Amino acid sequence: MTLSPLGDSAVVLTLGGVVDSAMVARVRSLAAAIEHRRLRGVVDVVPAFASVAVFYDAAHSDSLAKLGADLEAIATEADHAVVSGEPRRVEIPVCYGGEFGPDLEEVAGQHALPVREVIALHSGADYLVHAIGFVPGFPYLGGLPEKLATPRRATPRPRVPAGTVGIGGAQTGVYSLATPGGWSLIGRTPLRLFDPGRSEPALLEAGDHVQFRAIHPEEFAQMAAEIYPGGTTPSAGPDGSAGIEVIRPGVFTTVQDAGRVGHRAEGVVLSGAADTFALRVANLLVGNPPGAAGLEFTMIAPELKFHHDTIVALGGAEVTGLPSWQPLFIKAGTVLNIGQVRRGCRGYLAVAGGMDVPLVLGSRSTYVRAAFGGFNGRPLNPGDVLPLPGLARSLRGRWHIDERILPHYSGAPVIRVVRGAQADEFGPEFFSGTYTVTPQADRMGVRLHGAALARNAPSELLSAAVVPGTIQVPPDGQPIVLLADAQTIGGYPQVAHVIANDLPLMAQVRPGDTVRFQEMTLDEAHEHARVRERALAILQEGLAQKMR
Repeated sequence: MTLSPLGDSAVVLTLGGVVDSAMVARVRSLAAAIEHRRLRGVVDVVPAFASVAVFYDAAHSDSLAKLGADLEAIATEADHAVVSGEPRRVEIPVCYGGEFGPDLEEVAGQHALPVREVIALHSGADYLVHAIGFVPGFPYLGGLPEKLATPRRATPRPRVPAGTVGIGGAQTGVYSLATPGGWSLIGRTPLRLFDPGRSEPALLEAGDHVQFRAIHPEEFAQMAAEIYPGGTTPSAGPDGSAGIEVIRPGVFTTVQDAGRVGHRAEGVVLSGAADTFALRVANLLVGNPPGAAGLEFTMIAPELKFHHDTIVALGGAEVTGLPSWQPLFIKAGTVLNIGQVRRGCRGYLAVAGGMDVPLVLGSRSTYVRAAFGGFNGRPLNPGDVLPLPGLARSLRGRWHIDERILPHYSGAPVIRVVRGAQADEFGPEFFSGTYTVTPQADRMGVRLHGAALARNAPSELLSAAVVPGTIQVPPDGQPIVLLADAQTIGGYPQVAHVIANDLPLMAQVRPGDTVRFQEMTLDEAHEHARVRERALAILQEGLAQKMR
């Protein structure tokens, strides 16, 4: 077993390099044992392939040495524990070919097999769920017959329908959501592999066995009608005559909070504010808990009409129509035009009491790709009314906070990082080069352009856990810095990880900005996190005294 850091907020325990039923059982046993111990500061445990990722809060956990020693002891105990019970077996009906599997005939041609034999081979195998990731509920399945191993497509499709069964290399899987994808598509199931409204949102989990069953289009239609009665239209949004009415939504304005913690094992991304520091401080300024739900907007802010008195505060990007980092009293009937961003990229509007949208999997954050959370799982539209929990008190006096506590937002930041698992497989160019932010930058990640990084180890990697801040290097050598909506598992080499304190700086860069990276030790990163938490605690106490 090896233990290696995953940025400054997680460690990965790797149990070996071969993924089989015995390894998956070991991984599940270890994950269950770690969860049972409830170690101080540990916030999530994610089994995947031949490893377990353990996520922790650096500001409120034991030292990494103590955490590592505890994890190694738990791993030793778990290896000696008897894994009881038979694995769960799940049957998945699949309609192969035609509109459901547009690549089936191409796959058959590549392997010089009749289509019916491809279907028989694929549906006749016993598959093992190695991991859940990429998007919520997506299963990586081992056990594909060697005859069917098919390289990923050179050009991914921009949209693959939910339920589609695909082959990627030596694995098969089922697209749980409508999403881009580069696997060869051979069929589709009417089953819903992920539903945030279920008590167990993901249909499958690591260690399950899966059997596919071939069905005809008529059976597919009948099952789909039973599973999706009335179609797939989203539920109505929150209703409320008193609240905030959206006049103009701005650009990609969504409800976000501190994030959706504890569901990575189901492939559910963290979400939450891309610049968590900005939202936390804005919330404190209006008397909210730091993790309350507010609005995040990108480049152009919304125009909002307030239907009752309240207090608001803006954090993050600097805008033309509202001062930052101070509370403002808003009277009922006010139309607030926040304006355009003039410095930074993302702004955060906190409102006293927070946004009163429903909790989904423990969070009010919007995850647009999966269409859940926030307001109907989508960015705001004109005419939406965001409910608020109640009236706010009048603001007594005015104040602003000392700017020394704030991140140094810049169009040319120097971002501090800790080394990634594959850092030694790249030359020194990563730390000496300057990178330009490309237009391919969103809440999932920021694609950079600069001198291409060449990896000196061409071997394939097992997909592994990633976190917001992970810097991956795809085959073209241009780094990608992952942000709040990053997938839970990735297959690209990891050259470095942005420290938690500097993630707000990455969240605020915009296309055309430049970025440089500076290495620091894990101990230094943890100390920076503790210093910032102490500063926020002092700020919270000082603001609480002003509001009494």
